[in-house]
Amino acid sequence: MEIDDIVTDPALKLALETSNQTREQAIALLDLVSSHPPTASPSHEFQLQVSKQQKLLLTYLAQLRGLHRDAQVGARETKALTAEARQEVDRLHLQLQNLYYEQRHLQGEIAACESYDHKYQQLPLIPIEQFLAEHPEKADLDESALTIARIEHEHKGRLALEEQRQRLLKKKEGLIQANKKRKDDLANLDKDLEKFIDAAKPIQKTFESVV
Repeated sequence: MEIDDIVTDPALKLALETSNQTREQAIALLDLVSSHPPTASPSHEFQLQVSKQQKLLLTYLAQLRGLHRDAQVGARETKALTAEARQEVDRLHLQLQNLYYEQRHLQGEIAACESYDHKYQQLPLIPIEQFLAEHPEKADLDESALTIARIEHEHKGRLALEEQRQRLLKKKEGLIQANKKRKDDLANLDKDLEKFIDAAKPIQKTFESVV
């Protein structure tokens, strides 16, 4: 692959072109100087040609230095931008790792919740079909809301049964108290009857002696 295919930055392309021109100019100047016989004295015209080629070479060198300086500045800027981009990539990578960790944690929590033996699952709830038959207005509820409604229905039913149980307990206590009172009344009546019999015994003896 040619270097021109590798380098795509316009500034670097210009630097390469200027470098090639400088090299070609340096070769041309060397060829010009080498073409003159070493023993002969250079003519004025030859000296003018050499001076002209030297000035052109110096011009190319000056341009090349400026382009080199600009390339160095651009390289430092690119290096700084690359370092910032790398830091940003590292930050995003760390953030991504944290998100993966949080995702795995949440998935574990969800799995634990799904496998948890909830007490409501042990409640003797009435079948869904029976509940919907008694409460057709709940037919459009989703599974979660429907479960909550069934639990509330069971709760209300248990509250009603508890109220009924409390009423029966109070009634039972009332019956026990009434029964106890009757027993006490019968006991008192027995005592009064015994006293009456004891009091009537002298009368009975007197009656028997007369007879």
